[in-house]
Amino acid sequence: MEGKHTKTHKDLEIWKEGIKLVTKIYKLTKDFPNEELYGLTSQMRRAAVSYPSNISEGAARDSVAEYIRYIYISLGSLSELETQLIISRNLGFASDIDNLLLDIKTLNSRTHSFVKYLKGKK
Repeated sequence: MEGKHTKTHKDLEIWKEGIKLVTKIYKLTKDFPNEELYGLTSQMRRAAVSYPSNISEGAARDSVAEYIRYIYISLGSLSELETQLIISRNLGFASDIDNLLLDIKTLNSRTHSFVKYLKGKK
């Protein structure tokens, strides 16, 4: 079907914003203490990467129900990341995280809206 555009996870704004969030988290954590490399740094990076990764994995599934399940997993990753950002601020590793917390809040809301949309397709 040459010339026909099929939408994929890469067309989703939440996926695109998730990729941007990953970049922001990597930049933030590069200045964390070396002793945190296998601790908070690694956990934050993993949680950030997990958000768009689970969206893409869900999109590749056979059913809407499975897709929704992966979207909920991605929401869990966002919640983890939010918690880890607050911990990193409390430990003095990152002070200016308000914009990141706002990004997460916005993504959380938009992702929940996407779940509602998917539930309407079932």
